[in-house]
Amino acid sequence: MSTDGAVTLAGLPASVLLPGHDVPLGRYTTVRRLLPQRPRRMIGAWCFVDQFGPDDVLGRPGMQVPPHPHTGLQTVTWLVAGEVLHRDSLGSLQTIRPAQLNLMTSGHGISHSEESPIEHPPVMHGIQLWVALPDDARHQPARFEHHADLPSASTAGVTTTVVVGELAALRSPARVHTPLLGAELLFDAGASLELSLRRDFEYGLLALDGAAEVDGAELTPGGLLYLGEERTTTNIRSADGARLFLLGGEPFNEPLVMWWNFVARSDAEIRQAREEWATGDRFGVVRGYAGERLPAPALPTTKLKIRDRAGNTLSEE
Repeated sequence: MSTDGAVTLAGLPASVLLPGHDVPLGRYTTVRRLLPQRPRRMIGAWCFVDQFGPDDVLGRPGMQVPPHPHTGLQTVTWLVAGEVLHRDSLGSLQTIRPAQLNLMTSGHGISHSEESPIEHPPVMHGIQLWVALPDDARHQPARFEHHADLPSASTAGVTTTVVVGELAALRSPARVHTPLLGAELLFDAGASLELSLRRDFEYGLLALDGAAEVDGAELTPGGLLYLGEERTTTNIRSADGARLFLLGGEPFNEPLVMWWNFVARSDAEIRQAREEWATGDRFGVVRGYAGERLPAPALPTTKLKIRDRAGNTLSEE
């Protein structure tokens, strides 16, 4: 591995290990942010990845994220341990548990809250991810999906669960708007896997539990290994067992502006969304949450930058 985190193996694109950084989320939760980062803004349409836990929440409030708005994206929630109660401005009320999927599509605008139920398990552990919506989907009406049963298969000590998209013969029922993949790979101790990949996708892997070796690169919790483009296979093994999450997708070539909870195409769109959260009804009302909604932070005095998927600035408008 070189000093910049790149791993180069004969015949394979370079892998880049992205270390992530800690970010407070609400009053009681700290997350590990793995995307976006300067070296890598996106993997396919995946534009945001937060990993949380495992946290001891016995006798504590657990996750408490007040109502807040979204536009231009989908949220994907996946738990390893714990429970999260989702409320949104569509009237959805849904508790998610491990091995289940909550998928919220903001479209033009939605608001939601996330909280641990009053009576909740002692450990909280999982990930939340965002998917950038393409231009032809980002102004559609909002919707919410809960999937309690997802396609899964086990072979040679590895259990694969497809959360979104498809892998081999497994296809998720979740509705997405670009060619995309999200899958959990659960390795028994000593198990290995040669995983077939799509050449037209780019991929990344993160470790939720345990350690694995991915084409010679070590992967442990707290980092995201970007595998690059044009791979057709990757070899993964875990000596002591591991739970990994595979991200993949066709490179997303629409420029984006990301600020706070909004994904847009211009500085003006972001400023309008912030104003409408403060004063309008675009994002609706989350009913039943015992607390105030989140106010939007102050916008910078300079215009927000439009970036491509690699993080290059395209325009400052």
